[in-house]
Amino acid sequence: SSTDTLIRVGIIVLTLGTALTHISLLFPDPVFILNGLGYIALLAALYLPIPQLAPYRKLIRRLLIGYTVLTLVLWLAFGSRILIAYINKLNELLLLALLIWEARRDPS
Repeated sequence: SSTDTLIRVGIIVLTLGTALTHISLLFPDPVFILNGLGYIALLAALYLPIPQLAPYRKLIRRLLIGYTVLTLVLWLAFGSRILIAYINKLNELLLLALLIWEARRDPS
């Protein structure tokens, strides 16, 4: 449906936005680069048309939810309190909302 498409596009945009922020933030810090690459890898596993991954889409979505929550928690514990961080955390909260919304709409 068009709602499912909008949710998916939102997830893609928000995930890529958060990934690019982490990759570019404090470059070349490997922790931030790896965090951004982790977002991209989970996004690719969730949506790329790879038949072998199809049975695991729900699990992959849950992993992306957990990864996002972990990123938020680690930021709360250790993160810088700068404007770009607050914007990115808002981005991640919106990402979480869309991932949960998509999970609830998934009939499989």
